Amino acid sequence: MAAATTYSELIERVLAGDIRALARAASIVESQSKPARDLIAALFARTGHAMIVGITGPPGAGKSTLVDQLARVIRGQGRTVGIIAVDPSSPFTHGAILGDRIRMQDHHADPGVFIRSMATRGRLGGIAQATLEMSLLLDAAGRDVVMIETVGVGQDEVEVASLADVTAVVLVPGLGDDVQAIKAGIMEVADVFAINKADLPGAERLEQEIRAMQSLGAESERANSAPVRRVVATEGRGVEELLAVIEAVFAKRKRKGERAGTWAVRLRELLREDLMTGLPEHDVQAHAQRVAMKLEDPYTAVDSLRKAICG
Repeated sequence: MAAATTYSELIERVLAGDIRALARAASIVESQSKPARDLIAALFARTGHAMIVGITGPPGAGKSTLVDQLARVIRGQGRTVGIIAVDPSSPFTHGAILGDRIRMQDHHADPGVFIRSMATRGRLGGIAQATLEMSLLLDAAGRDVVMIETVGVGQDEVEVASLADVTAVVLVPGLGDDVQAIKAGIMEVADVFAINKADLPGAERLEQEIRAMQSLGAESERANSAPVRRVVATEGRGVEELLAVIEAVFAKRKRKGERAGTWAVRLRELLREDLMTGLPEHDVQAHAQRVAMKLEDPYTAVDSLRKAICG
């Protein structure tokens, strides 16, 4: 009974905006345990208020600096912010190498900005497990804007598009022909293009390349219609305009009633993670060994693994 009371109190304190309770709840959510699922289930009815923004792009694009400046603008408007900073994992502890203590230190004393670093733990796609659940927690806790900053590993950071309401792809001058090389990757998930370090030579050329890609008709309809904005994040230039565009895209999506489509993608992702979590790693390795030795074809292996999950 005491545990139940503590659990109920935790939920009440999270909904009331208590920072310590939110930090404790975030640790529970990141554990990916049954209590984590119960917590999100209990809080879910209070979600749907926040605008969830994905910030992705290649390494060195200045994503962290841009997130920091966006948070500054949002706080200046009197709104609250939650930041999920996805970091690469330590090969020894599997924890986040870059922590929130060295990120965005100007916000550390501001209760209106809650920052959580999460480790990828070897997961591809630029995000960590429980990223969706963490964003729902911050939403329920009353954060007006939740930003998910991907790890910055390269072209495969596309999963954030399934979690965010709006995805901003951050690029920098100097990519040149690389724009074409990454078109089939992160370029295709853009709702907004942000050209950072726009004071450097090549910014105009980069914008022209993006617009040329759009005029030729990219595979992704969202990338075709994505607005392009230039910013200099280190100086805060253009950040207010970028935020206004992100909010305009979000408002347009809400008017079109696209929430169901977004949740269809999210539910598929949750189902995939749930199934993979229930699959013993040693079973995967055993079948991988058999396939590698040509003792089993991959389809038979998949059928066996499916039976191991579903019974």
